[in-house]
Amino acid sequence: MKTSPLTLAASALLFPLHERLKGHDTVARRRALERSQWWSPEALKRARLERLRAFLAGAKRHVPYYRRVFEQIGFEPQTLADFADLARIPILDKRTIRAHEGELRSERAGTLKRYNTGGSSGEPLVFFMGKERISHDVAAKWRATRWWGVDIGDPEVVVWGSPIELGAQDRMRALRDRLLRTTLIPAFDMSPAKLDAYIETIRSTRPRMVFGYPSALQHIARHAQRKGRQLNDLGVRVVFVTAEMLYDDQRRFLGQAFGCPVANGYGARDAGFIAHECPNGGMHISAEDVIVEIVDPKGIPQPDGHSGEIVVTHLATGDFPFVRYRTGDIGALDLRRCACGRNLPMLRDIQGRTTDFVVARDGTVMHALALIYAVRNLPGVEQFRITQHDLDRTEIQLVATAAFSSECERKLVSDFKSRLGVSVTVDVRKVDRIAPESSGKYRYVVSRIPVAEGVLAKSVEA
Repeated sequence: MKTSPLTLAASALLFPLHERLKGHDTVARRRALERSQWWSPEALKRARLERLRAFLAGAKRHVPYYRRVFEQIGFEPQTLADFADLARIPILDKRTIRAHEGELRSERAGTLKRYNTGGSSGEPLVFFMGKERISHDVAAKWRATRWWGVDIGDPEVVVWGSPIELGAQDRMRALRDRLLRTTLIPAFDMSPAKLDAYIETIRSTRPRMVFGYPSALQHIARHAQRKGRQLNDLGVRVVFVTAEMLYDDQRRFLGQAFGCPVANGYGARDAGFIAHECPNGGMHISAEDVIVEIVDPKGIPQPDGHSGEIVVTHLATGDFPFVRYRTGDIGALDLRRCACGRNLPMLRDIQGRTTDFVVARDGTVMHALALIYAVRNLPGVEQFRITQHDLDRTEIQLVATAAFSSECERKLVSDFKSRLGVSVTVDVRKVDRIAPESSGKYRYVVSRIPVAEGVLAKSVEA
């Protein structure tokens, strides 16, 4: 299919100018990634090890936390000979980051951007990103969409965003989205009237790519099916999903509904874009920037091909290093060679966190993250579990420090009522701990209300 002049203008001129003005090297990075993905496994490994040694050496020189840790364990980055040597470094988790936030900031870092995780793991996290990390993550996603014949500037519909993030868009950001032909649909208000409007937006946009939460896209597509509105005649090239577990039935349904392949993306706001699916089905790791280890519950690395927790080291996080960071997700390294010919290592059997829907008192269906976002930014919240018992009662269990004040509690109740309905009873219970399920997994959002047309709310898990 011939590239349109608007796409060429956006990908070759407007977006590069946008990134240059922000001080990002996204374009150069994407071009480099498109070369390195074809390198031999040996050449790729040499380059990754060289970057890893330089990254760890920078952490030792400029990051107080790692300067102290490396001295304590007697670790010299220049002696690292293989990825297995990373096992000498302690694993990093959310609790450690919260306890040493100041020490984890590089002494050479300039202005960093503050981020919060979505909280679907039940442990909200505040961390910081520099321009290098942002550039590299954007470049990794850009490379992956180009695998599917979708470029910057092609029309796309994005089903995403928190109420806070959607409300923060200013005129410049809205102008940028229009110029790049990106249409944003909020994933939180799924009332029938809104769903009707979303379907018309998708049809009028005729996107080349649809991107978003699989559960939200499935809900929109089911509504279109009930209304007799087609989505498979728009010329969509790929439905790219992320942020949730993609189930086989969702993949089949979305593929039929939109008339195109469904591609999976795996990552997280804190851990970065870890892996993306290619048209041949390989879940390729963004290996130039991300080192993946698989560990058992005690943090001991597992042999290649064995399942365990996914731990990542992100080589573009020198300003606020993520070294052997626990994702809370389960997966395994895929030892096969992908038919696409790329030599990027692959993941398989990813069992990530899942998110679902909750139902307001008036019947409005919304993404469960609408409630998570109301909790995650409050000070003092260490863990939480939200249970929607019925339309009239929702319970919030909290493990919180003294920083969680009575004013925080009032705000939390008010925010939940604004989403679920003013008549809904919102019970806040402070507890000492939140126990996992018998399976060992945590359930952080549980709705006992079945969503319309058989879409049953599933729990948010980690």
